[in-house]
Amino acid sequence: EMIALIEALVERKHAYVADGHVLFHVPSFKGYGGLSGREMDDQLDGARVEVAGYKKYAGDFVLWKPSSADEPGWDSPWGFGRTGWHIECSAMAEKHLGLPFDIHGGGADLKFPHHENEIAQSCCAHGHDDLASFARAWVHNGFVTVNGEKMSKSLGNVVLVHDIVQQFPGEALRLTLLSAHYRQPLDWSEDKVREQKKFLDRIYLRLAQMEGMEAEKCSVPEPVMQALCDDLNIPRAMAEISALLQDENSPRLKGELLAAGCLIGLLQVNPSEWLAYKGNASGIDEAAVEALIQKRSAAKAAKDWVSADAARDELAAMGVVIEDTPDGVKWRVM
Repeated sequence: EMIALIEALVERKHAYVADGHVLFHVPSFKGYGGLSGREMDDQLDGARVEVAGYKKYAGDFVLWKPSSADEPGWDSPWGFGRTGWHIECSAMAEKHLGLPFDIHGGGADLKFPHHENEIAQSCCAHGHDDLASFARAWVHNGFVTVNGEKMSKSLGNVVLVHDIVQQFPGEALRLTLLSAHYRQPLDWSEDKVREQKKFLDRIYLRLAQMEGMEAEKCSVPEPVMQALCDDLNIPRAMAEISALLQDENSPRLKGELLAAGCLIGLLQVNPSEWLAYKGNASGIDEAAVEALIQKRSAAKAAKDWVSADAARDELAAMGVVIEDTPDGVKWRVM
């Protein structure tokens, strides 16, 4: 498939053979730079590598290059060699997805030159000028840093999901990753995860209050859907979900929260399990918690508000939140 694409590019005069190499001739495609907004000569700015003498234009890139006997290689119309690193993506996309396909993703660092070169190869091989004849929409994600530093093994700050999911529920991790717009950088920290868990706690608490209520069958609320249709603006969508909490508890509110959460992949846990009311709590001394709750209740009955507040503070220090309900005091893990 890669050889066939290269042959098509040579036949259409968008590529040429030189010194055992096949190179894409960038000036042959007027749309080059349309994705990144860069001019053709911008790719040469700051270049430190001497331009190969067989190139017609300094920005031309390799489609096929010769391999020595001790290097990986395959037979081709241009001799024993291997492909450049851009052409395989064009070939895979065409074979497995068909052209054009809907969404092409990747990190922001790949926009130029890799994705720009993919577009040029695929469009020119089929005689198209329209960049959308390759992919209709491009999704470039920002980078993740950890406490303001680049995540790397050398710094020892690589965060692995299977480790951190032992400390926090999966939905809290998911919402943390979604808390910045996907095109923007995201600074990861455990404090940020705790903030997002507290946000989910608020919604789960409302769902718990509506536990005996049958949810109305609702579509995703229009403001939430509009935010998602605006370049997948999940931070705005979550703000719209938060705004729903201003409404009173009702079958409709429950249905809207669950419909919106389902679309984003949130609110999929039983509220009592999420909030970890006492029987489900782990790593907490239940007897000590119950004793402090009784101490607080006795202090409140005696109008000893200082002692009651002190008991609540002691519970908070243990990581326990208490709620006064018509059925008595309930407690859950923060």
